[in-house]
Amino acid sequence: MTRLADAEPFDPPGHRGVGPVRLQGGDDSPGSAVTVTLSHYLPGGEAAMAPQPAETVYVLLAGELVMITEETEATLQPYDSVRFTAGTVRRVVNRTHLPASMLVIRPAVSSAAPGRDPGTHAAGSDARAPAEAPRGRGPHPER
Repeated sequence: MTRLADAEPFDPPGHRGVGPVRLQGGDDSPGSAVTVTLSHYLPGGEAAMAPQPAETVYVLLAGELVMITEETEATLQPYDSVRFTAGTVRRVVNRTHLPASMLVIRPAVSSAAPGRDPGTHAAGSDARAPAEAPRGRGPHPER
């Protein structure tokens, strides 16, 4: 069990105005197959356009965040989720004047590609893969 007060904060590359804490995975739960991170995005905060190192699921808990890929843009509202496949190039931005909080769930280091930390982004990768549109909203009517 990880209590929020004990969660491990970290500073992922390519993030500005984002305060993530690792709830599961990392040093406190070695052997875990997944990492679960709670990320707080300040107004104007963003994760730069970068490829996902592994399959990643985002679940918005509060506020509003915009998910941008090379093909589309969609706004997540509370309890919306989106899944990105490994290699999907995406950007996340808070365009509002209020903070937003989101869970980030992805395979742990041992489950991801060798040499990559799924808690960060694989700079330099040119892999491209489609993302699933957020459930319930978004520019893609097909589900």
